[in-house]
Amino acid sequence: MPNRLAHETSPYLLQHADNPVDWWPWSADAFEEARKSGKPVLLSVGYSSCHWCHVMAHESFEDQETADYLNAHFVSVKVDREERPDVDAVYMEAVQAATGQGGWPMTVFLTPDAEPFYFGTYFPPAPRQGSPSFRQVLEGVHSAWTDRRDEVTEVAEKIVRDLAGREIAFGDTQVPGEEDLAGALLGLTRDYDAGHGGFGGAPKFPPSMTIEFLLRHHARTGAEGALQMAADTCERMARGGIYDQLAGGFARYSVDREWVVPHFEKMLYDNALLCRVYAHLWRSTGSDLARRVALETADFMVRELRTNEGGFASALDADSDDGTGKHVEGAYYVWTPAQLREVLGDQDAELAADYFGVTQEGTFEEGASVLQLPQSEGVFDAERIASIRARLLAARGERSAPGRDDKVVAAWNGLAVAALAETGAYFDRPDLIEAALGAADLLVRLHLDEHARLARTSKDGRVGANAGVLEDYADVSEGFLALASVTGEGVWLEFAGFLLDHVLVQFTDEESGTLYDTAADAEKLIRRPQDPTDNATPSGWSAAAGALLSYAAQTGAEPHRAAAERALGVVKALGPRAPRFIGWGLATAEALLDGPREVAVVGPVDDPATKELHRAALLATAPGAVVAVGAPDSDELPLLAERLLVSGEPTAYVCRNFTCDAPTTDVDRLREALKR
Repeated sequence: MPNRLAHETSPYLLQHADNPVDWWPWSADAFEEARKSGKPVLLSVGYSSCHWCHVMAHESFEDQETADYLNAHFVSVKVDREERPDVDAVYMEAVQAATGQGGWPMTVFLTPDAEPFYFGTYFPPAPRQGSPSFRQVLEGVHSAWTDRRDEVTEVAEKIVRDLAGREIAFGDTQVPGEEDLAGALLGLTRDYDAGHGGFGGAPKFPPSMTIEFLLRHHARTGAEGALQMAADTCERMARGGIYDQLAGGFARYSVDREWVVPHFEKMLYDNALLCRVYAHLWRSTGSDLARRVALETADFMVRELRTNEGGFASALDADSDDGTGKHVEGAYYVWTPAQLREVLGDQDAELAADYFGVTQEGTFEEGASVLQLPQSEGVFDAERIASIRARLLAARGERSAPGRDDKVVAAWNGLAVAALAETGAYFDRPDLIEAALGAADLLVRLHLDEHARLARTSKDGRVGANAGVLEDYADVSEGFLALASVTGEGVWLEFAGFLLDHVLVQFTDEESGTLYDTAADAEKLIRRPQDPTDNATPSGWSAAAGALLSYAAQTGAEPHRAAAERALGVVKALGPRAPRFIGWGLATAEALLDGPREVAVVGPVDDPATKELHRAALLATAPGAVVAVGAPDSDELPLLAERLLVSGEPTAYVCRNFTCDAPTTDVDRLREALKR
């Protein structure tokens, strides 16, 4: 019989709707039940494409005996971290403070007042490698709650006090300058893996936001080392197993430092950020590889993640049926030499094994290999390789495909809108711009209410109950601002303005300019979450600073620019010390140091000269440059106001820091002005 999760919109919660555990969604009713019954709360947090979440569910939450014990002694609450990043952030901070590490599934025991007192992540069904079994943990917590409740409550209250004392020091009130960004570059150089690209050791995550900073830093300063680190890292990732060599798109991370074996789930946010990074790398270098990967990643998102409503689904699972009824990580993606021969015949299988690095021993498990492109040199017959790739892709299509998390997350769709709009514009792919417009339209129609407040998620055209957090407002604004630059449609700038006004009023501390991850009137948790560091995605803080700065450049809105500058104070504090974890903040600081440039292109919309000037403006590498395009009498975008044609010809205007160049009708002069 289904439990209380059966009516939720989250695919992750729905995966648990048939568990024998009497789950509650996160709600006031769950904690009221805990108070009435005198039971502690088990909080279990995960997400639908999380491999170890599935494992713990199968081992423990689907087990009747474990469920009976939970139902007798606990109020069990299940949370999708992607729907409630605020709940996840608050308790993950507690887990990390208590244990020195974190991850998912996250397992936390709470008092009925939602105060945490015992923490962990995955617990096995039997004791393993020094870790107690889940049943032992449950019995220990039940015993402590029953026999030493005053002590447990005291511990919980102390933990909450300690968390409250961890308020972020805002750092310098000044904006980051040349020295700070040079210091950040030096820190990245020290962490750089010159042998394999990327930063640090295993596991290795795609550093998309850091690469954006490196590209912008090179554009502004000419630092060749910055460009080299960005280009080499992008090439290594694109040749590695972290990239799907048959269908495009990136996996979540690599378990090794060489990018060979990925953790196989594919997330929308990674692919949106990386699509944009590779498009920007192409813009900087003209690299054929960067162009191919940007387009293949865009096509992957549209083909495999677009929903019927026009938005983009959150993720594809790591696990799938291996053909025997068992769900195995990576089963959909890996190949043995025998499987190659079965699909391709002996000769082409031998070529494919050489080209894709498939070995007899295997690079993954049980003799299977993840496809890579290990050969950076050598000549291969392009037509024959294309034929091999097509046949392998068709054969893979016969396998059981990984599950898809169909919920639409506002923030991640904002990132996808920005990536697809720009990639479509750069490579003359109007279909990608249309896909971006479709997702943006869904966000406006479904996620935005009449007060311009954002809902965090939707699924199957049904909006979720959870309020948007700072990253939703910031990333959706980023997507809308990119659309305004690409399409010249002022409505997207207006929508970005509505959202960013909420950021100023609801998410910003009036006195210090500090940003919070939840709105002032959001549900009160044990503490108000606040994190400026970039992790898998730009932090809400960094993303808001970037969007506020771009909006101010498009409109001249002084409060928005001032708010962006105040927010960037934390980059001055953290950039030189921890550059890998504030990449988007550093990229935004580069835009601030460069102006950013404001480019207005006026001319008849269908005039080829207008289009050429517009394209040159979009392809400028000047950090964070904003672009407006429209007819000379247009009032679509503020940057177009009072911009006249010169000698009746389409004309471009470039301004920065309250100073404008002479208008030009010459596309080469425009390019030169944007390089300086």
